[in-house]
Amino acid sequence: MSDNGAPLAGLRVVELGTMYAAPTAGRMLRDFGADVIKVEDPRTGDYARQWIPQKDGLSLGFSRLNAGKRSVGIDLRTDEGRDLVRRLIDEADVVVESFRPGRLEDWGLGPEVLRESNPGLVIARVSGFGQTGPNRLLPGFGTVAETASGFANVNGWPDSPPTSPPFGFADSIAGLSAAMGVSMALFNRSRTGRGEVVDVALYEPLMFIIGDMFLKYTALGEVQQRIGNSTGAASPRGIYEAADGKFLSIAASNQAIAARLFAAMGRADVIDDPRYATNAARLAHNDEVQAMVIEWCKRAPRDEVLAILEKFEVVSAPVNDAADVVKDPHFQERTLVEITGNEILANTLMPGPVLHLSGYDGPVYDGVPTVGEQTREILTERLGLDDAELARLAAAGVINDGGK
Repeated sequence: MSDNGAPLAGLRVVELGTMYAAPTAGRMLRDFGADVIKVEDPRTGDYARQWIPQKDGLSLGFSRLNAGKRSVGIDLRTDEGRDLVRRLIDEADVVVESFRPGRLEDWGLGPEVLRESNPGLVIARVSGFGQTGPNRLLPGFGTVAETASGFANVNGWPDSPPTSPPFGFADSIAGLSAAMGVSMALFNRSRTGRGEVVDVALYEPLMFIIGDMFLKYTALGEVQQRIGNSTGAASPRGIYEAADGKFLSIAASNQAIAARLFAAMGRADVIDDPRYATNAARLAHNDEVQAMVIEWCKRAPRDEVLAILEKFEVVSAPVNDAADVVKDPHFQERTLVEITGNEILANTLMPGPVLHLSGYDGPVYDGVPTVGEQTREILTERLGLDDAELARLAAAGVINDGGK
């Protein structure tokens, strides 16, 4: 991978995480130049390799999170395997792990041990409920975080059951947060010379996002319920159907935009009506406001409605599906990238980095590693193992050297 201005070029990361959140953190670091070594079970690899959908036996979800990383197959359940990983970590700047709290300590790979020989090491630990607290030992996946945090209870419509999203929402936010924590710890290390532990619970970043509901309860005694597409904080706002059956979003979330929306609807007078003159008044009469917007949107096809809203500078957008996004010139230019070096995924697009830096062109996603594909390369490069030792470890089942 060419450094081409990558801010994390030269950073060495050992990823011990599986599935979603920790590999997301690893991908964030890799996106900005880090060399991420992914340690996998030598027989099965990361369970995410079994995720659906797949193309010709290759998991698309696994590919998105792990393209461009290097895979070593090492059995952490063996003494020799743990010794190999410890030696790799001695040469690393960052470890990202997602085992249940206490597992690394049981293996003799806890932070205190690792930092004895590598005091500058930054260790990002992602778990269901964090490294502290009464629930620290409970298992937790994203679905548990989405329900325990309170998110699922406020997501959906009043007459629908609590709803979790059909994607790794909590995991993704936790992974992004872990990468941010690593960046802060690395900055602090540049001043102190010492690393630290970044402790991320799956539910906490999500709880931050929905945080107003806890203030509402503790300050006002109100328990927020499901309210569909509204936020309960501003009106009008929501998703609306146009005459052609296509949907669009409108967010008139401040006074000026609300006035422009009513003008776009040919109802500039509405903003002077005491029932709709302020945000508080509109929320008190939200059903009436929504009825007006719903009726107006159904008068024309979506493209025409959006054109009018754009003319009046009303914040709005189409409700895109995957095909819409892939065809959109803006997303093609700025956001979507290809995974290269893998025939199965030729011409496959995925979202690239979550942010852009002026001095960095962005990464190349050069291939999806098979289990242990770079084991021989990395153990030779980093630890100086020779062919005989690699062959012995492979024969003993401690490593998977990619079948070489």
